[in-house]
Amino acid sequence: MTARVKRKDVEDFFETLGLSEEPMGMYYIDEQPKEGVSPNPGELPSVEKEAKGEVDWGNLFGNFTCVIGVMWRARKKRTAAFFDRERFGCLGGAFYLGFLKPQLDFITYYVSTGMPDLMEGERYLESPEITRHFFTTIDPRPAPARFCVFKPITHFQESERPELVVFFARPEVIGGLNQLATFVTNDFEVVYSPFGAGCSNIVTWPLRYLSQGKLKAVLGGWDPSDRKFLKTDEITFAVPFEMFQRMVNRWPDSFLTTKTWATVRKKIDRSAKAWGETD
Repeated sequence: MTARVKRKDVEDFFETLGLSEEPMGMYYIDEQPKEGVSPNPGELPSVEKEAKGEVDWGNLFGNFTCVIGVMWRARKKRTAAFFDRERFGCLGGAFYLGFLKPQLDFITYYVSTGMPDLMEGERYLESPEITRHFFTTIDPRPAPARFCVFKPITHFQESERPELVVFFARPEVIGGLNQLATFVTNDFEVVYSPFGAGCSNIVTWPLRYLSQGKLKAVLGGWDPSDRKFLKTDEITFAVPFEMFQRMVNRWPDSFLTTKTWATVRKKIDRSAKAWGETD
């Protein structure tokens, strides 16, 4: 397990929290993981090629793979999900994970109004102009290494350190994480829930806040296009590794040891049973 976080402490934390699936740690490395799942290789276009009309949109969308979808496969297999400039999955994922910048103008229409007689827009933002403003505002960090990798947190070795830790859980567990985030930071506004695609809320926004010197948790999983890759009622909760360390080390001093949480914990067990996730 990673430095300053012992595996036994992590397991005790997850058990008390009622977490049935361990979170994924995210980091960037130059060496391809020895095992894991990734999108099929493809050519990543650029704004220059778009301007010249050299982007093969049919092939690009025919090879479409959602980042959250790839992670769903990795979660089921308890293995890694990895991405790079060749295995980016979709243009949104390529942008949010730091492999493509600036975003293509075509995507500003795709996310908003669409184009008459050409494509239907997602209508997540009201106009291409607002979408461009959003892309400029979120301003993804360029990938610091070749691969962006997500893998179960207990799979990290002592020499490895994730930048972020991403939880997938239902509201009762997320509620515990939400309260615990404040307990370990004394920040009453420690949890943010900004607009964005599923992968932006587990990578781009948390990293952006860190770059501003802010230790923030990010609640996500709201993107309708990604909901099919999450369990029923499941949402995401991404935290910097430093906050995760604090949670693992300090939860015994928190509400998680009280009768109040014991009542919630019973509800978590009932929920798991209702969804057929326990015997």
